[in-house]
Amino acid sequence: MLSKTRCLSEKQMLELGMDWGSRLIQEGGGVIALFGELGSGKTTFVKGVALSLGIAEHKVSSPTFAYMHVYEGCIPLYHFDLYRLRGPEDFFALGFDEYLSCGGICCIEWAERLGLMLPEGAQRLQLEHKEGGREVTHIY
Repeated sequence: MLSKTRCLSEKQMLELGMDWGSRLIQEGGGVIALFGELGSGKTTFVKGVALSLGIAEHKVSSPTFAYMHVYEGCIPLYHFDLYRLRGPEDFFALGFDEYLSCGGICCIEWAERLGLMLPEGAQRLQLEHKEGGREVTHIY
């Protein structure tokens, strides 16, 4: 089953991230797996999640060179960027799998690098460039 959301502006992408963050706060945390090409809005979405947690948008940046950033809000936000990983074995060798179940929200950019190793229950979102904006597909 699929659900699609059209985001015509950066503001709308932030708002979508805030909606997802608010929902996961009520659930006590969770994992959002973000799929999409460069510039599709993954980091902007994560900034929206951060805003819902009380974290200032300007504090959030893509952790491409650090692999992960941790932000403290009403619950922790673990922001991963797996672009430079070769595969799931790198993720597990670095011990990042421990963060997937520690009571915060994990946002994983370039989640396809984990392949079949994504945790059960991860929310899968495909972000795509579309004419005039972006389209976000929630894959159930």
